[in-house]
Amino acid sequence: MTDLSRKRYFVFVLVVGLGLALLRASLGGGGLVPGSQSQGGFGSGAGGEYALWTGETKLRGANIYQRRVYPELDGPTFLGPGPLGPPYTQEDLNRLAALGANYVNISHPGLFTEEPPYQLDPAVQENLDRLLEMVAQADLFAVISFRTGPGRSEFTFFWGEDTQSDPEEGWFDPGYYNNRVWGDPAAQDAWVEMWRYAARRYRDNPIVVGYDLMVEPNSNAVGSFPLGEPLDIWDPEEFYARYGGTLYDWNELYPRIVAAIREVDPETPILIGGNGYSAVGWLPYLDVLDDPYIVYTFHQYEPHLYTHQGWDSLDCFYPGRCDVDWDGFPEPFDRDWLEGLLATVDEFVAARQAVVAVNEFGVMRWVPGAARFMDDQMELFEQRGLNYALWLWETSWEPYAKEVHAFNFRYGPDPHNREDVPTSPLVDVIVQHWSRNAVHPGQLSHR
Repeated sequence: MTDLSRKRYFVFVLVVGLGLALLRASLGGGGLVPGSQSQGGFGSGAGGEYALWTGETKLRGANIYQRRVYPELDGPTFLGPGPLGPPYTQEDLNRLAALGANYVNISHPGLFTEEPPYQLDPAVQENLDRLLEMVAQADLFAVISFRTGPGRSEFTFFWGEDTQSDPEEGWFDPGYYNNRVWGDPAAQDAWVEMWRYAARRYRDNPIVVGYDLMVEPNSNAVGSFPLGEPLDIWDPEEFYARYGGTLYDWNELYPRIVAAIREVDPETPILIGGNGYSAVGWLPYLDVLDDPYIVYTFHQYEPHLYTHQGWDSLDCFYPGRCDVDWDGFPEPFDRDWLEGLLATVDEFVAARQAVVAVNEFGVMRWVPGAARFMDDQMELFEQRGLNYALWLWETSWEPYAKEVHAFNFRYGPDPHNREDVPTSPLVDVIVQHWSRNAVHPGQLSHR
């Protein structure tokens, strides 16, 4: 059987399997969640993977994260031997699956170099191929998410942590910044070609159920620095009034990427987040394409005042009252607040007839009320039929895991602990939601 035939067979079985699952739920009285997204179709092989993204929540899992290793900054062991790190093992992925997850969002460098001449980086490709093999072995679905690529380096995610912006604690020279993709037509052309190449390579992989075009577009903040000055604009209305239709406008670039992918892969779902680091408030400013297999995404870390509290400065509680809108006065912060935040998503879905997912969300493990906060969030996602992947399923690579652990829920709420705990309120909540997963690649492909 050819690779293409194998994937088409997988899609056919996926459609049949999901249809039977839906029928069983209906006969059992469970039905569909009120207010969930448009149901999509289970009636043909075309677009079968897209059925995983429509109707009730079907994919619940986590992100894994890797970046390029910079030996002069990272040393010989922190991120592993390179060229990407931190390393993940098969056991890392097996443990994720054993807890009930069925989906991995692979947050990974793009396959092309960041500097010209923009071309394939074989080492990055080899690393992604290996990760996909491990994900498949663990019987998980995968979304490929490109963090970096032509004209965009990992340091865009460490904005402000350079030695010039922060002379006391900065850890890299500002020369490492590369946001030229927002000002260089050649870099944008190369980003389009990178995704055309990636789609051609991975279109026949049966566990790949989505391509996430760019992790957290952020021209509103970084501009095209160092090609141009930072913009530091956080109001979408202001940003689009000033820069809509320019190279800074993600709405100008991503349709070109989609078109290139569709030339070689007409069916794999494409995930698209908005500018502003894909925050909820920027979702309505995404142009909606006339493509039947698009999933629009957002990342949910709001309010940062709560989710990103240092363990030694805990002053915002859930549920409780704190200044979540930065107006100088405390407001109620509870499930109703989250409902209000997600009203933006509801309006977007209703107005655009769009399918939406949450492919990053999370909270630092020690914040007060973290388990209830995550439980409420995931339940609200479920009510809307949103697939979701939390941040982060951490690697077991010890030099990294002992140092970077704020989002490692497996360590429990004690900020000084550096070992997995057998149980905690946050662990229990996450596992309980993952236990709702009813479909895995192996169940469908081996029938």
